[in-house]
Amino acid sequence: MCFSSEILTTEKMYIKEYDAQGNLMAEGWKVRHRKIDYWIFYYQNGAVASKGHFSSNQKDGYWYFYNESGQKIKEGHFENGSSENWWIFYDLAKNNKSKFQFKNNQKNGFALRYTNNRLVKVEEYQSAKKMNEWTSIIAFKIDNPTVSLK
Repeated sequence: MCFSSEILTTEKMYIKEYDAQGNLMAEGWKVRHRKIDYWIFYYQNGAVASKGHFSSNQKDGYWYFYNESGQKIKEGHFENGSSENWWIFYDLAKNNKSKFQFKNNQKNGFALRYTNNRLVKVEEYQSAKKMNEWTSIIAFKIDNPTVSLK
């Protein structure tokens, strides 16, 4: 169950939502029961779970996601509620990160795999299916001379 400090109105209002125990679960802007602008969501322990923007009740723009210890676990772009463009995923235990291109909530494009901030592998995806893989960056550049990974 979620309790809100929301009052019925057509005006833009800053809202705080609480769980049944009185813990803050979310806060941000609403107009007519629709989330807009910047929102922050919390775990029950008070740590930030995620934060980013909404447009007409859909995640839109750049978002950050955290574990319950407050460490960033992923970040990336939404367009109208759909994962799009580049996303970064952090493997905190192994000091690795991966950057994926998304289209319509699916891996679509290139994936860059890093270990200790060093690029070690490039993969190519189409509709979430892995099509190619390169463990040599030189080989990747030879096969894809016009592709920029930035």
